[in-house]
Amino acid sequence: MKLNHNGAIRAAAVSLVLGILLIASLIFGFWAFSGRQKYKDNSAQLVSQAVSSAVAQQKAADSKAVSNTKQSSLLEYVGPQEYGTIELYYPGTWSSYVDLSDSNGNPLDGYFYPGTLPSVTDDGTYNFALRLQVNGNSYASQLQNYQQNNQVTVSAYSLPKVPSVVGVMITGQIENESTGTLVILPLRTESLELWTEGTAYESQFTNDILANISFSP
Repeated sequence: MKLNHNGAIRAAAVSLVLGILLIASLIFGFWAFSGRQKYKDNSAQLVSQAVSSAVAQQKAADSKAVSNTKQSSLLEYVGPQEYGTIELYYPGTWSSYVDLSDSNGNPLDGYFYPGTLPSVTDDGTYNFALRLQVNGNSYASQLQNYQQNNQVTVSAYSLPKVPSVVGVMITGQIENESTGTLVILPLRTESLELWTEGTAYESQFTNDILANISFSP
């Protein structure tokens, strides 16, 4: 009887220990599963966020690349032969309008502006990136308009592609209440004028326009 009683006690103790171990195992297993599931959920969320971020960055890079490509590409304008066959290149993001024989009697009058071209009839309202004009007046007559103007600086200038034709570059107040840079060149019995209004497009005026324009004197 004593042996059976002791054996029963030992069996109960073993069962208790095994029960505690089982409960501990179940708790650990649940904790491990919950942690793993949480990690999986967090990982999926992190992966999703990383993918979304990468896609957004790629779209931004592609958009910038397209914009840079358009900006770096140049469009060509070729004028009539009777006015020197002017060959002009301007940025691909600009719009243009060229009037042959405008209301002021100029044989050619061109307007160039980034994006949508504003109204060309509201003179003085907008600062155009580029103005191109074959003026009906002679070079000497046009130059005289600026020789007595103390609000401008006048210096000799030749286009890189037409070095044989010497004209002037004028900077300062080139028009009433309008500053900018103006180039005047003799063109047969008339004058060729190119200018940018304001200072926003000075770099493109110099690097894209003046560097690439040519004509037949």
